[in-house]
Order: sequence, then structure tokens, then C-alpha cells
Amino acid sequence: MCGILGVFGNPSAARLTSLGLFAIQHRGQESCGMAVSDGKVIRLRKKMGLIKEVFTEAELDQLPGSIAIGHVRYPTKGSATEFNTQPHLVETLAGPTYALASNGDIVNYHAMRRFLEENNVYFKSDNDGELLVKYIAYQVMRQGDGIIEAIRHMMRDIKGAYSTVLCTRDALYMFRDPHSIRPMVWGKMQDGTVVVASESCALDTLGAIDRQEIPSAGIIKVSDEGIRVIENDPALYRSVPNPRHCIFEQIYFSRPDSYHFGEDVFRVREALGAALAKADPGLKADYVVPVPDSANFIGLGYSNEAKIPLSLGLIRNHYIGRTFIKPEQTIRDESVRQKFNLLPNFFKDKSVVLIDDSIVRGTTIRKIVELIKRAGVKEVHLRIGSPQVKYSCYYGIDTPSKEELIANRFDLEQIRERTGVDSLKFLEINDLRTCVQKPEDYCYACFNGDYPLGVAGD
Repeated sequence: MCGILGVFGNPSAARLTSLGLFAIQHRGQESCGMAVSDGKVIRLRKKMGLIKEVFTEAELDQLPGSIAIGHVRYPTKGSATEFNTQPHLVETLAGPTYALASNGDIVNYHAMRRFLEENNVYFKSDNDGELLVKYIAYQVMRQGDGIIEAIRHMMRDIKGAYSTVLCTRDALYMFRDPHSIRPMVWGKMQDGTVVVASESCALDTLGAIDRQEIPSAGIIKVSDEGIRVIENDPALYRSVPNPRHCIFEQIYFSRPDSYHFGEDVFRVREALGAALAKADPGLKADYVVPVPDSANFIGLGYSNEAKIPLSLGLIRNHYIGRTFIKPEQTIRDESVRQKFNLLPNFFKDKSVVLIDDSIVRGTTIRKIVELIKRAGVKEVHLRIGSPQVKYSCYYGIDTPSKEELIANRFDLEQIRERTGVDSLKFLEINDLRTCVQKPEDYCYACFNGDYPLGVAGD
């Protein structure tokens, strides 16, 4: 899970990109980068750190141009180093320059990298974004393809999730994998500037209108000649598979004020909470307390359905990043202690329904329950707005091994004991499917092991 953004046709492209990336900073807090073209030169800046730390006013002044792409990184493929930070830049001997930023993961990364290395293509990083841009450059230089045709060949040969922006000196390209696993929306600002982002909330920040999603296996080229939308080529792909959107985007990753996969994220989360409550008749409690912020709307849906008052008994420090995407366990543990605090005297002698969006490793929720118990709570009934996460994700979420997943190591009663709660229930997968409009268009592999594209190494 990373965040991407692209801008075409605005002399303040770098500043707009910085603003848009700040709106999706929740998608990646390890590093960030930007490539900006003034029509002659593409300037690349990338660094470890947050958007506001890296792209200061002084830094943005050094990035003139009307075309820009940007990236905020949450590490899945490749270690946490500046070399793996996106965008990636390729300058060819023939003159063309390409910069690319992508969100997702490639499952046949190693096979495709070996193919390119055997054809004298060299790599500086272990990041799949570099693989994508070097494959495209290889197709253009060695095979004589144009960029559009090179991207089509890439979609045929490279398997995985990728919502991607690519810029040359004079054009912006946007494209998406055939399963459209990760979100990607684009639109226009009132002055005609074209913008594209991982989430619609970034487009809201920039004032974009006429928003729509990038088609599955679609390519959009924006240049001075206008906007060209290239739909999937049936001759090349024979047929487009059904979408397999990541259901975790609706449950946890995306901001609740985003709209993608044809749905309002906050409405899906309210439906998750209502479905939890319907499967939990007769539970008595004083309050429903969501774990902020991603479980707030799930808690609201539960409260409305169960007719139990909602209270924000947990307070989140918003200057601490998302604990799930911290790269090391010790950092996650420390972040939990800094991230949450309790309303004073709220939990004493109360029975609460504690709502969280998911349990992945089990670290965060266990420490939250410990906090609540020290505050004198009478009962804690933990309700989770998703099924048990039992399988690794290979499409952009950092769960590389089953050993990290608490639901894969322990049964329900053991998880209840380890979290220290009085009762524990997860949302059933069939109930989850009722919470989205087109359940057949989603990927549930982290819950049921049904991978639409195989796994890493296939």
C-alpha cells in the first residue's frame, strides 16, 4: 500500500503534487518522492521522511514544470532505503527519459527481473516500481514499441497489482492492472489541469471535478494534444478478467471520505458495523467504543444497529503514524503506547463493545485492552469488522509470512485469551460480502486464500 499522484498542465505542478500527496500520507509514511518535468528536463527528488518534511517551500522552488508525479511509500517490496523510494527515473541513450511511480506489488518480480538482467538491464533497487519502468523502457528501446504498446506488453507479461503514473518530458500516462486491485481515480480541475491519485480525497483537496476511475487494464495518455483513453485491447488480452479490488481498502486502508470501486468508503464501513451487530443479538453493554480512526464508522454502524450509545472513549494522537504499517515490531509496540490515550474516568465499571477494523498481528489491540483494563473497565467485548486474516497478501500489503498473522497461529478462544477480552467475534466472510455492492468484484485472499493472481514466486 503506497500512494501515487500525477499532475499535468499546471505551472505549479510540484506544489499541487505535494498537496495531493499530503492528503494520502496515510498510505505511506516511510519516504516520499517527486519527478517534475519542465518540457526539457525531468528533475527527481526523493528522500526518507514525510511530505511536509521533505518538500519544503525552498525544495518546491527548485522543481519548476507543468508535469509531475509523486509517491508516498509504505515498504512491501525492497528494504527501507532511499534507493527503493519512488519515483524511479530511467534516462536512455537515445534521449527519452521516463519517471514512474506505482502502488501495488508484482508477484512474478524475480522472474521478470532475471529476464531483464539477462538482456543487460541493470537495477539500482529491489523495488517493483523500478522493474515496471525498466521493462517499459526496454520494450521501447529494444523492441521498437511505442510507450502505449510497451505498457500493453507489460500488462501481458507482468503479474500483480499496480496503479501507476508515468511521465516523459512532455506527457503523463496513467494505467492500472487488469484486476484493478488498488484504487486509482482521475479528474480535471476547473482550470483544465489533469490530476490522478490513489484516492479521491486527494482530488477533493485539489478541487478536481468530473472524477472517474482508471479502467481495468486501461491506459490514459495526457499531452498537449489532449486526453487519450485507451481501453483494454481484446486482441492482446483476449478478455479482461473480473475486477478483484482489495477489500482491505474498504475496511482499513483508505480514508473514509474517499470514493472508489464505485462505493463510498464510509458507507461500506457503516455496513460492516451493522452486519456485526446483526450477528450479535442480545449483547448488553454501556457503550460502543471504536478504535480510532479507521474503526470509527464501523463503530457507528454497530451502535445504530444495536441501539447501544457510541462514545469516543479512546483518543488518538494524530501525530503518530499508522501502527500497522510500521516496519518493525519494536517500533509498532512503542507507537501503540504513544498513539492512544483514554478519556479520564470513562471506562471505570463500564461494560463496552470495543470495535476494531481488523486484527493482523494482534499487537495493537492487546495493548489497547491492557490500557482499558488498567482504567477499571468491567467487561470488554471485542468485535472485529472483518473476518480473520489468515493468509499473506502479495498485492501490496505487508503480511509476507503466515507466522506474523495471529489468526493463523491461534484459534478463536486462544486469540480471545491473548487479547484479554471477555468475548470476541469476527465478521463472517458471507456477511462481509453483503456490505459491498458487487461482492464478486473483490479479492478476499487474506481471509480465504483464494488468490486471483497466484503468489510471489509463481
